[in-house]
Amino acid sequence: MTSAPRRFPPYPIHGVRVLHTKQNCAPQFAAIEVDFEPAKEGFAFEVARDLTVDYEPADALPRFFAAAALGIEEQLRLPEHGLVVAVRVVLRRARADTFGSHERAFKIAGHLAGRQAVARTEGAADE
Repeated sequence: MTSAPRRFPPYPIHGVRVLHTKQNCAPQFAAIEVDFEPAKEGFAFEVARDLTVDYEPADALPRFFAAAALGIEEQLRLPEHGLVVAVRVVLRRARADTFGSHERAFKIAGHLAGRQAVARTEGAADE
């Protein structure tokens, strides 16, 4: 018997925090906190209105945030999760560092946040 794919998220998941750091000749740094809210369909990402990040150049931040969104969406849509994605993701907090923050670091942080959110709901699939 094949069960229908489960919708993600089945309930709100708040405060998913990720700190991605890698120290080597090509350092990486990204810190994000996101909330996952059920939606009617699809994937929506938004930045909280009151979010401020102390980082220069500030015009790089939208690219970092878009990379985090892409990482989250890619993680949620992996076939092995078997999910129907119907989520609104809100970026609540972010930190960036002059030496190590870039799109790739934020995309990895997004992947990690998506994985963490899915893991939080795995017990709900059995209920």
